[in-house]
Order: sequence, then C-alpha cells, then structure tokens
Amino acid sequence: MGAVRKILMYKIAIMATALAAVVMIGSVVLMTGPYNPFLASNGKAAQIARGYALYGVHCAKCHGKNLEGQPNWKSPLPNGRLPAPPHDKSGHTWHHTDEALRGITKLGLKPFAGDNYESDMPAFGAILSDEEIEAILAYIKSTWPERENTYQQQITRQSKAQPTE
Repeated sequence: MGAVRKILMYKIAIMATALAAVVMIGSVVLMTGPYNPFLASNGKAAQIARGYALYGVHCAKCHGKNLEGQPNWKSPLPNGRLPAPPHDKSGHTWHHTDEALRGITKLGLKPFAGDNYESDMPAFGAILSDEEIEAILAYIKSTWPERENTYQQQITRQSKAQPTE
C-alpha cells in the first residue's frame, strides 16, 4: 500500500505544479498583453473585458489580434482599397472623436468618407448592439498610451462643444 500511496502523492504533486504553472503563465500573458485588466480604472474593467472578447470575434481578423492592423495599411491594395489600419497608437483611430468611431463601426465608412470611397470595413449596426460597440471602443482606448488617450478625449470634448447648424 505504501508504494501506491507514494505514486498517488507524486501524481498529485505533478498536477498541482502544472496547475500553478498554467495560472502563472496565464497571469503573465494577461498582464503583458495589449489589455491589462488590473490597470483599468473608473469601474470600466468589465466593459473593457467584454470589448476585448468582442474585438477578438469581430475585429481582430482584419485589424489584428494585437490591434496592429494589416501590413502597409497606408498603401492601396491592387483593388484600390486600403488595408485595415491599426487601432494601436501607430494608427489613426485615436485621431477620431467618439461619435465618429461609433458611427464608422455602426454604419461603415461610406457615411463618413463619401459614397465613392470603397472599403472592406463592414457596417456592424445589424450585428453589434450600441453597448457592444461601446465595449469594443473602450477596449481599444484602454490600450492607448496617455498622450493618445488625452488627445482623443480632447477632440471628442471639442466636437461636443461645437454648435450644430
């Protein structure tokens, strides 16, 4: 009976060590990825986590798992369309107001770039709810450095202060 017990204890120790390693690796990956939920503030952690998951399903195929966009995103493809831009600080997403980002995501680019502009960016209004779009945008913004976040917040505030005609 002693040998069986020793083998069982050995297997339990190996499984416990493996589980601890998985938890540690998972924690490191989570904390060093583009989104770190431990740095989220203003009670937005759940919204950002939801946005991260939704981004992975609906956006990452074109805009990249790490928000890196498609290669040579500033140069037209042979069909004349531009590749998907990055949503990280190297792109121009942070140059747009919240209203524009919501609109482009919901309605596609045509209402903002004109009827003659051809893009592979679909309109997600029939696929994603407004809350889901907000969650995706919250996730994207959570990855930006302070400078880009501050600029984007500033232009959003300025656009709200502009009188409409």
